[in-house]
Amino acid sequence: MVEDIKAKKEEIVLKERATTVEGFKPIRGAGFKHGGGRDFKKDDFESKLLDLARVTRVTGGGKRMKFRAVIVAGDKKGKIGIGIDKGKDVSQAVEKATRAAKKNLFVVAIKDGTIPHMVSAKSGSAVIMLKPQMKGRGLVAGGSVRIICDLAGIKNISSKILSGSKNKLNNARATMEALKKLKLK
Repeated sequence: MVEDIKAKKEEIVLKERATTVEGFKPIRGAGFKHGGGRDFKKDDFESKLLDLARVTRVTGGGKRMKFRAVIVAGDKKGKIGIGIDKGKDVSQAVEKATRAAKKNLFVVAIKDGTIPHMVSAKSGSAVIMLKPQMKGRGLVAGGSVRIICDLAGIKNISSKILSGSKNKLNNARATMEALKKLKLK
């Protein structure tokens, strides 16, 4: 008798589970909501602050100060993104730039820990050249190029900033353009 009741309860529970539509999750006794209560896992992205600048906007009433943050986010498995944003204080600027970097992700073509072919790109006055290297050579790059290649997961690469540009943002943009040009043959 007790076994029959337990079996019926299990059967009812299984039927209820079968009737719930995949993608719909119950919200605290208020029925179902499409996509509601999604379980976001902690993302695997690492982010680094590339540049932080205090910028001013001159108006008739005086100067308005903000902070501009440049953040690079990557998972060291081939995905990389750059985010630039401003905020009234440093923490707000960094947070907004991190969100922007995670929105602007793209996949880099990586072959055996290096890039498939030599590539160069220009952004503003910055000109960057990236060359593939054999295994064991390491990251031979400096400044923003090194940070971007490290977060993208490129282990062996040689780079050269061909212009005299010291602007970290333009160098980062040029590096991203160069990485976007890569194609696996």
